Amino acid sequence: MVSHRRPTRPGSGRGVRATVLAAAAATAAAALGAAPAAAGPQDGRAGAKAEVDRLYGEAEAATERYNAARENTRRLRAEVDRAQDRAARTQEGVNRMRDTLGAMAGAQYRSGAIDPSVQLLLSSDPDSYLERAAFLDREGERRAALLSRLRGAARTIARTRAEAGRALAGLERDREAVARHKRTVEDRLARARRLLASLPAEDRPALGHAASDAPSVPGTGSPRALAALNAARQALGRPYVWGANGPAAFDCSGLTQWAYAQAGVSLPRTSQEQRHAGRVVPLSQARPGDLVAYRADASHIAMYAGNGQVIHAPHPGAPVRYDPVGMLPVSSVTRV
Repeated sequence: MVSHRRPTRPGSGRGVRATVLAAAAATAAAALGAAPAAAGPQDGRAGAKAEVDRLYGEAEAATERYNAARENTRRLRAEVDRAQDRAARTQEGVNRMRDTLGAMAGAQYRSGAIDPSVQLLLSSDPDSYLERAAFLDREGERRAALLSRLRGAARTIARTRAEAGRALAGLERDREAVARHKRTVEDRLARARRLLASLPAEDRPALGHAASDAPSVPGTGSPRALAALNAARQALGRPYVWGANGPAAFDCSGLTQWAYAQAGVSLPRTSQEQRHAGRVVPLSQARPGDLVAYRADASHIAMYAGNGQVIHAPHPGAPVRYDPVGMLPVSSVTRV
């Protein structure tokens, strides 16, 4: 019987197997949302790296929003406490004024409410009466002044309580924002971890920026900038924990804030605020201790360490370390 199948060409089996493997790799990468269907293994790894970097970037942006909301919560809590304290002190004054007015009213009642002209006619000692009348007039003026102060204090209490009410409403909104940003961070980090776990073990280390050796630090920065840099160097190897600002763990802006605090300089909490905490200079003029903000939204920040290197807290799973200054798109360099 004559077969109508075409003879198999040499090597065609290997080609089929390679095509199947490539298709499987492309399908896995596409399932991760990182590579087109026709991508090869290298394209899949590149797509996975881009996806992990994107998730870390989104997590870091949410972390800085979380830090800002938490800072605002502390500020509003302090405002509420101050307003309530002012209201309590004003209320004490109101109570004292009311007691004084009550005593005045009691004294007036005991003296009798007879018409002054009648009292003068009936008095056996007109001079004594006139002295008493003058005293009562002065007491009346004092009572009127007290009443005016009492009305002013009541308005102050109402205004202070309104301020406290607005601060409490803002506090509640920011508490909700803290919880919302926390959920966003946790979601992005969980997705990044799942993506990393789905990759072959040999591909996982390639997804992080390689740590560099410690650069030599030329003495071109200001004394406080160099002191801050030395503090940051002491934190090398400590873990990244989002929302942490030392000394045992850090997020990116937590590290820079803590390091400058060791040099006696108070920095704001978030990377977006820190980028405006000094004078902006070109990257080409960066000096040790300068703050380097990354991405257009300044969602990541590091400290320039000299010789084209920065020290920073990268992301969960990566401890405080050195990396090239160009590891991410630089948005600004700030000299504190």
